[in-house]
Amino acid sequence: MFDKEFITENQQVFLEELKNTDVELWMKREDKIHQYVSGNKFRKLKYNILEAKRLQKKTIVTFGGAYSNHIVATAVAGNLSNIKTIGIIRGQELADNLNKVLKENKTLHVAYTNRMQFEFITREAYRNKNDASFIDNLKEKYGDFYLVPEGGTNSLAVKGCEEILSTEDQKIDYICTAVGTGGTIAGLINAANKNQKIIGFPALKGDFLKNEIVKFTKSNCWSLNTDYHFGGYGKFNKELINFINRFKLETEIPLDPIYTGKMLYGIVDMITKNKFEKGSKILVIHTGGLQGIDGFNKKLQKKNIDLIKV
Repeated sequence: MFDKEFITENQQVFLEELKNTDVELWMKREDKIHQYVSGNKFRKLKYNILEAKRLQKKTIVTFGGAYSNHIVATAVAGNLSNIKTIGIIRGQELADNLNKVLKENKTLHVAYTNRMQFEFITREAYRNKNDASFIDNLKEKYGDFYLVPEGGTNSLAVKGCEEILSTEDQKIDYICTAVGTGGTIAGLINAANKNQKIIGFPALKGDFLKNEIVKFTKSNCWSLNTDYHFGGYGKFNKELINFINRFKLETEIPLDPIYTGKMLYGIVDMITKNKFEKGSKILVIHTGGLQGIDGFNKKLQKKNIDLIKV
């Protein structure tokens, strides 16, 4: 699938609360590319997979948590490309009863059924994953492999994300995306016209992402809105869950609670507060991540909160 060019459709979004506003809201349905290798995960992996093949690497090693979109996407992409994948997973305790974990965790189950080999490590060790000595130990254990960083962001990932925008998007005034590691927004910044403004909505607390983004782009046509992370990565409240379900009911577009749900909540809030210029066209990038809803709903179920509808 990585030797194909994907141009995804833009779908106009109609919401009751935006009926009397003077802006157009559109969504680029990158989530429709593939069930698991969807959205920005496809874009980030595309040129990394092609490079691994060019270098005749037979193994890809990468990192992630137990519910990581990147882990499952890499596993499926590797399986489709006939490349072995190894996932270094945060949480050594998961290895204690792996069969039980695989039954309860859809992310790891799908990765496992797509032939990914797991190595579970402690959270303390995981913090050292970028150290040269850590990588050298992996090379001793697994031999010659192609390394993809956690979240998938590197220069080739940014190159892939530059292909999200198409010629029809040149009429757009604002382009919005959720931000995790910074690769997606960097690609959008590089591909955008000078008159377009790119707004990123980080899923994590903190201002450190700016430094990551400037590594891959020289333009200053972008900004980060840090008002809608709901307390940090994976944090939420009932208001967010209700918004996601209401959005799905009105638009038939599913959102995930980690990235796209928070971003859309923020964009709608900004529109109703007149934060965008009148007559503006806003394009939202749907970065996928829907596979993680299953695990998130199990968390909601334990808290006796309404589940997210897919």
